[in-house]
Amino acid sequence: MAESDDRGHGPVSRGDVARYPLFAVVAVLLGAFLANFDSRLTTVGLPDLRGAFSLSFDEGAWLSTAAIGSQIFVAPAVAWLATAFGLRRVLGIPSLIYAVVSLTIPFVRDYTTLIALSVAHGMLLGTFVPATLMIILRNLPIRWWLPAIAMYSIRVGFALDSSSSLVGYYVEHLGWQWLYWQGVVVAPLMGLMVYLGTPNEPVNRDLLRNADWGGMLLLGAGVSMVYAGLDQGNRLDWLSSGTVMALLIGGGLLIIGFMINETLVRQPWAHFNVLFSRNIGLSLIVILLYTLTSLSNSSLVPNFLSAVSALRPEQSGVLLFTYGALPMFVLVPVSILLLRHLDPRVVVVLGFSAFAAANLWGTQLSHVWAREDFVGIVLLLSVGQALTLLPIIMMALSNSDPSRATAFAAYIQICRLGGAEIGIALMGTWLRVREQIHSNYLGQYVQSGDADVVHRLQRLTEGFSGHGIGAATGRAVGTLAALVQREANTLAYIDGFWLCFWLAMLALFLVALIKRAPPGPLSPVPFGFVKNVMRKFGAAAS
Repeated sequence: MAESDDRGHGPVSRGDVARYPLFAVVAVLLGAFLANFDSRLTTVGLPDLRGAFSLSFDEGAWLSTAAIGSQIFVAPAVAWLATAFGLRRVLGIPSLIYAVVSLTIPFVRDYTTLIALSVAHGMLLGTFVPATLMIILRNLPIRWWLPAIAMYSIRVGFALDSSSSLVGYYVEHLGWQWLYWQGVVVAPLMGLMVYLGTPNEPVNRDLLRNADWGGMLLLGAGVSMVYAGLDQGNRLDWLSSGTVMALLIGGGLLIIGFMINETLVRQPWAHFNVLFSRNIGLSLIVILLYTLTSLSNSSLVPNFLSAVSALRPEQSGVLLFTYGALPMFVLVPVSILLLRHLDPRVVVVLGFSAFAAANLWGTQLSHVWAREDFVGIVLLLSVGQALTLLPIIMMALSNSDPSRATAFAAYIQICRLGGAEIGIALMGTWLRVREQIHSNYLGQYVQSGDADVVHRLQRLTEGFSGHGIGAATGRAVGTLAALVQREANTLAYIDGFWLCFWLAMLALFLVALIKRAPPGPLSPVPFGFVKNVMRKFGAAAS
């Protein structure tokens, strides 16, 4: 089967249908698992990595930035690379190199070498998820698309909910090295599944001769620099840091250079006019809002349990795995069934409504909440994960122009990966700023000499009197300050839930603006009673 190329200048081979599609689906699952677990590695597992590599806080922060920024650098170009070189070359060879790098990193103690290997590790990892999506669209029969894309899309929620438990298990029982060494086992297995599940495609030399290398480098470097600036901004105090300003301004100029390049080159790689289609542009914005709204699952719940309830990742991970990840096995088939018979916009509305309800519930937070108090919220977030990303992707695919498939894939990856990581950085800043504001407000009510403050300090001092009167006074003051900080943190997380709630409401508004997709192979077949109702309305209208 052939389709027009990204420029509309002739056919590009769509790829032969896979002889063994089950192997291709397994490759999709393994690649998605590696990508999402390793993206969480530098957040959930970063404190353990800092201790293992003897890194300072600043060095650990740059390690995280290097690992994620390099993924963002390469991800937009992967769809084009897969079209030009074939999926076996883009996934198979990097999977083996990735395994070698993953094996090597735990033995490194030189910081410069560690950063260099982390960049290489991230760039290789950045090929996995975009390339596995290409496996679905290029090499699987259309009847396999919906369940395969369901597995692809649900990997986000499943990885977010299971990674905390897995990181904790590795650190506590197998050793922190297995945070990397699992890739030594999984990546070659993924490469084998790719080899068995995809055909051997020749290199497309026509695409290589007309490659827009400059556009790929400008967009990848620009977006990754903007991410690095946002990721480091929270730590370096934003505009007061020359490093942050240089990254943000430099990245912005490179993105402007990319836009100019795409209007000047004869055969642009990812012309931004693909965004001018109403349904496509709105779908990409909704994908971005999904990544931001789902921060309540990936960031707010586990971070609150860590910062306020002082739980380790493996302790909070039990909650996320039991009530977030495991329900996916039931919710994914439900999502597939709904999409076979309902308009994807209806399913997206259900998903974002679940996100909005979970976040609204989260605004009732207090410092006394324990792990079990989040069960209902996590269950609702699991429903939101299952009923949101899959229909968004199906909605976008139904509205996409095959002649601009490469450009569309590039922007999807920017929204998917860049949006998620940038959202995490911005959420970190939001929580920090709101915590400072609430600390200031609460501090105004904790004045030295105030009767209530003096009484509370006396009670605390009596409790610590066994350690000596001097030490008891110091401990009492420290404990009172910690109580103020605890309440300020709790209020900041409530503000975080409010932010995610309003993002979900904005997403619902934008979904209402998306028009029905044109008929195609992905169009739903209404349930019998729905079909009869629609037929009656049609007859009445005529």
